Amino acid sequence: MTMTVTLIVGFIIIVGLFITKFNSFVALPDQIFPDQIMLPNGTRAATFTASKDWFAIITTDDELLLYDQHTNDLIRRINLLQETP
Repeated sequence: MTMTVTLIVGFIIIVGLFITKFNSFVALPDQIFPDQIMLPNGTRAATFTASKDWFAIITTDDELLLYDQHTNDLIRRINLLQETP
């Protein structure tokens, strides 16, 4: 009987921790996601990632576009398929 109660209480605690931890991941700061992003002509976004200082977009043409988080200016454009020496 004691073992059953211990397992049930432990399961409830684990579920409660999952719920509280996953809810904190959902609430992201608004500043990470810009309102608008101006992509170069002819490019389409495939993926997006961000940090507090920059955000990056990988296009369908396999280019990495790196933008400044504060000014939304394009910092660097990198071809991902280009071979490195």
